[in-house]
Amino acid sequence: MLQYSFLYLTGYDLSLEDIKNFRQLHSKTPGHPEYGLTPGIEVTTGPLGQGFANGIGMAIAQKHLAARFNQPGFDLFDYTIYAICSDGDMMEGVSGEAASIAGYLGLGNIVYLYDDNHISIEGNTNITFQEDVGKRFEAYGWHVQAVEDGNDLVALDKAIEAARAETSRPSLIRVRTHIAYGSPNKVDTAGAHGSPLGAEEVKLVKQFFGFDPEESFVVPGRCLNIIVPRASGVW
Repeated sequence: MLQYSFLYLTGYDLSLEDIKNFRQLHSKTPGHPEYGLTPGIEVTTGPLGQGFANGIGMAIAQKHLAARFNQPGFDLFDYTIYAICSDGDMMEGVSGEAASIAGYLGLGNIVYLYDDNHISIEGNTNITFQEDVGKRFEAYGWHVQAVEDGNDLVALDKAIEAARAETSRPSLIRVRTHIAYGSPNKVDTAGAHGSPLGAEEVKLVKQFFGFDPEESFVVPGRCLNIIVPRASGVW
């Protein structure tokens, strides 16, 4: 939904009605983004670990393009690959293989934020997953940092800047978060992983963040002010 909301706000062919149809059959906003179904979605990343690995491929492509086309004073290809990864991604073999080659190649154009909320759809991750992900990635050759409070924007900013400054290794930032933060009854529960919070709980979340609990699907003007203005739907 984070991705869909940004696509909507930045002028892609998504309407508020599409947003309202999130996870509905035949909608343009399925639970996992699908290539070819939703405007602005470049790859299908629903299978856990697939988005992680796609990002590594994009980083390899950037390095190849830079080596072939960049000239002194003309760095045409100098971008960084960012991704938000889940506990489920870290459990998958495909992400481990991709992380290994990224470390071996020294892909310093990668900054991944690991959303470490300790929750999977089955319950707490400790029922199947207790390893130290940071140490595993250090063994792969990654630059690893930790932010213990995902709401500490200053600490997050500092970690991202440090990751950007590390150009010889890919970077992983483990960010300790709380699923359904702001929901008094479902924070840190598996019930918030794949199911709707429910109308009454959503009202409580809106109250927590200072929004009108009686309004739904409203885009405040202060949000629109930070997005590039639309011009008849065309950029």
